[in-house]
Amino acid sequence: MILRSAPASPFGRKVKMAAHIVGVIDRIKIVNADTLNAEDDLRQQNPLGKIPTLILDNGKVLYDSRVIVEYIDHLGGGGRLIPAHGDDRYDVLVMQSLADGLMDAAILQIYEMRFRAEDRREPKWIAHQAGKVDRGLAALEAHPPHLSPVSHIGTVSLACALGYLDFRFEGAWRKNHPRLVAWLDDFAARVPSFALTAPH
Repeated sequence: MILRSAPASPFGRKVKMAAHIVGVIDRIKIVNADTLNAEDDLRQQNPLGKIPTLILDNGKVLYDSRVIVEYIDHLGGGGRLIPAHGDDRYDVLVMQSLADGLMDAAILQIYEMRFRAEDRREPKWIAHQAGKVDRGLAALEAHPPHLSPVSHIGTVSLACALGYLDFRFEGAWRKNHPRLVAWLDDFAARVPSFALTAPH
């Protein structure tokens, strides 16, 4: 299989961590993609031109990260990343949604700063996205994830979100969220793929 991603993508990191945890990373070739380059064949593989995109051995293409991690969980026999039934399933999926939302809001702030000249940036838009991050972090600080099981798709997604905030925002989130800092330190110590997939 071929995974189209980029070294800094938190959503790509989520997929790579999932593949490590389930034990299928050796079946995946990672090929960098440039989402801004019209000549990159990513746009033929995924009409949205987004990463991550997974190309299966039979040529079928999967996107986005939520669909890909569900497929990866299936390859590992199911239930490793996403519980099959019951309240736990929805707790995990909601945590994934919250973490994905943190990543989306953080990325949109970066895009605003990257693609607009300073005098054309919209402070209200940046503040709107930052507010999503602030509220998400506050909710997670009040109720950090349980430490067992350590690595389901909710905790993997959250670790990737916090890692992205470290990478792009110099870890400013850490000052006011000591319980989340402690949780991430514990997660990183227990899940080797967190270090192996660090953004750059």
